[in-house]
Amino acid sequence: MRAIAQTLHGGPEVLQVFVDVPEPEPGPRDLVVRVHATATNPVDTKVRRGGAAGSPVAAPPLVLGWDASGVVTATGPEVTRFRVGDEVYFAGDVSRPGSYAESVAVDERIVAHRPRTLSHLDAAAIPLTALTAWEALVENMGVIPTDHSPEHARTLLVVGGAGGVGSMAIQIAQQVCGLRVIATASRPESAAWCTRLGADAVIDHTKPLLDQLRQHGDDGVDLVLNTVQPTQNLAQLLEAVRPFAHVCGIVAPNGPLDLGPLFRKRGHISFEYMFTRPLFAADPSRQGEILARVADLLDQGVLLPTRTTTMPWDQVQAAHRLLETGRSVGKTVLEVVP
Repeated sequence: MRAIAQTLHGGPEVLQVFVDVPEPEPGPRDLVVRVHATATNPVDTKVRRGGAAGSPVAAPPLVLGWDASGVVTATGPEVTRFRVGDEVYFAGDVSRPGSYAESVAVDERIVAHRPRTLSHLDAAAIPLTALTAWEALVENMGVIPTDHSPEHARTLLVVGGAGGVGSMAIQIAQQVCGLRVIATASRPESAAWCTRLGADAVIDHTKPLLDQLRQHGDDGVDLVLNTVQPTQNLAQLLEAVRPFAHVCGIVAPNGPLDLGPLFRKRGHISFEYMFTRPLFAADPSRQGEILARVADLLDQGVLLPTRTTTMPWDQVQAAHRLLETGRSVGKTVLEVVP
């Protein structure tokens, strides 16, 4: 089958279009899925460059892509939840070959049926970012998803609100968990995107945060979802949080962090890594359950799709360059054309 693959680490130019690779064989609990669409994420660029993103993936040629929507074409002997012909979406497992391919094998436990009201293109943009946002808010920070209208009992700061994870976090926090949401953005178009998704206020992460929060009538925030390198902004975040706050980051620190201010506020810090469950077989079925709930929320119109850019999959190098500018809004999706 055809795939986009690489044999060397480096820039977008190492992505080869197309490479002939073997068809995937399903393991006992695997689905083989014919990929209709796959989305790009920062993890793709990190693995492409050779950065640590979890367990080593399969030997070269390396196939990236851990966000997909497609149709089940084969099942392993122990599969119970899906059958051939089902339309599904999933984020996958970074230790296995990814979805920049015509077909991919994936453990059924981390898969859910595709939202009925979404196309494969829109569905492919959702899984990795929705799982990251949901796990960070619900599992790490202990927020309860009640599916009710916002009560604004607590305030969440989403750093980088216009990115893929930020786009889902704003919606889940505001529409599902009843939080007051303040997002950060540095450009008019990204600020407008955050507002469209439901942010109660938008501030600029290139300027002092606490001063801007006070301008919006806030003396601080209770929760922070930090989507950028914490060595760059943790000092500001800890200044801006209230006592007993929780800061959750989705980027591994590249240096030491001063947690003294958090100690004085009896605060908490944690890290969210979406691939932890599949990597360590740590109750992976939980991810399938989350994706099923997110699909229902999308079908009900509670959550909105986040795809903003669509490219044919042979334009993958351009998609990676766009992602690495740090200026993309929402998600970029590649259409996998037969």
